[in-house]
Amino acid sequence: MSVDTETLGTPKRKHTKKSLVLASVMLAMFMGAIEATIVSTAMPAIVADLGGFTLYSWVFSAYLLMNSVTVLIYGKLSDLFGRKPILSIGIIIFLIGSILCGIAGSMKTLIIYRLIQGFGAGAVTPIATTIVGDIYTTEERAKVQGYLSSVWGISAITGPAVGGLLVQYVSWHYVFWINIPLGILSLAGLWLFLHEDVAKKKHKIDYLGAFLLTITISTLMFILIEGGSHWPWGSWQMAALLFVTVFALIAFVLQEGRATEPVMPFSIWKERSIFIANITSLTSGIILIGISSFLPTFVQGVMEQTPILAGFTLTTMSIGWPIASTLSGKMLLSIGYRRTSIIGGAFIVLGSVAFVTMTASAGPIWAAAGSFLVGVGMGFTSTAFIVSIQSTVEWQQRGIATAANMFMRNLGNTIGAALLGGILNNRMSHFFTESNKSLTVEDADKLLKVSERNQLTEAVKSILQEGLTFSLHSVYYVVLTFAVISMLLILFIPKKKIES
Repeated sequence: MSVDTETLGTPKRKHTKKSLVLASVMLAMFMGAIEATIVSTAMPAIVADLGGFTLYSWVFSAYLLMNSVTVLIYGKLSDLFGRKPILSIGIIIFLIGSILCGIAGSMKTLIIYRLIQGFGAGAVTPIATTIVGDIYTTEERAKVQGYLSSVWGISAITGPAVGGLLVQYVSWHYVFWINIPLGILSLAGLWLFLHEDVAKKKHKIDYLGAFLLTITISTLMFILIEGGSHWPWGSWQMAALLFVTVFALIAFVLQEGRATEPVMPFSIWKERSIFIANITSLTSGIILIGISSFLPTFVQGVMEQTPILAGFTLTTMSIGWPIASTLSGKMLLSIGYRRTSIIGGAFIVLGSVAFVTMTASAGPIWAAAGSFLVGVGMGFTSTAFIVSIQSTVEWQQRGIATAANMFMRNLGNTIGAALLGGILNNRMSHFFTESNKSLTVEDADKLLKVSERNQLTEAVKSILQEGLTFSLHSVYYVVLTFAVISMLLILFIPKKKIES
């Protein structure tokens, strides 16, 4: 990074304006964060216009796929060539994808454009977070991470509202085009106020490693998304994809061991604090997807509440997260990484217990409280992990170290979606087989539509709600298990003091 002091006889260097760079970084992160909530709100209108309901999930999966595949690659490139050019390239690709999504004429073309959008999005969050690690001292960094976390809370609240207004009064196309002014402002701020001093030397880019990583993650995510739905788990297609995944993963590990500048330097995983932070982020990803995917189903289907109230129960997580993240930054300075993370782990376990014990009569307040507790836990732990990781490695590895942690959470989301979705369907199918053979898993959809739910007899509705409760509790027991595993892992974090 550039030095803010001048030496006699040397050219005057431009100074990085920290507050304006932070604002630009937060704009970029907000652009990426609001994308998930605003598109979810607009999807019913998009499907009504373009058709192709069977491709509904791929609109999200395509974005997540490219985001996960590229996050490590961008992190490594930012270590080689600097944060500003790589983040700028990511934002520009994201904006091109956003423009194309807004003019999509079919679900298939929308999915292709979402791949482009996700390809750019992989650079945004990890590099934006890394820039903060570069321009602030460790002591300052602990406090500033709270501001970054607040972006997610704000986007969770404003995303659905803005998406709903645009869909109702303008058009769903603007849901994607709203990113354009945000991205342009972020780019302007980065190029005007962030000044890096990257050593100019010839780099040996690990193209083969990047290619093998892309193949590994792409095939793994395809297995998790399509396995058991479009293709049976025991089919030759699944077997072939699994073979490709394992082969590419082994080849990737071997390649990284011999590459001069590997995409994933496994040496950083030898540091115990980084290893534990990354594995815990994997389990956190599973917990997060388990709550965000299935809590609205419980609130609407079992508690018979409105979609707005169901959304509120998730919003409390996004409120608890930035509050705890801000507190975490202060606590890191006084009690250290380990104790702060332990407090966060305890909150995650408490929130998971709330979901396991949740009943129809408990009401949405109980669900919102559990969600809030998990959000608080995530705020404490995620901030502690990022600050700890960035303080452990040098500038040359800070980008990939930050990206690796976020990659593990993305991977946890993907694994969790497949694992918990499979458990839900399996338990529900088992329940109906035991209690009422005339009902199927698909009949549970009727609980989520008020008009159809009102047409059910009390006996049928009761069985469907019991089956949904039984199945979702099975999911939440798995979530609780991963919360306990996270807590146990956190206990092994070494004691470490913050040094400026």
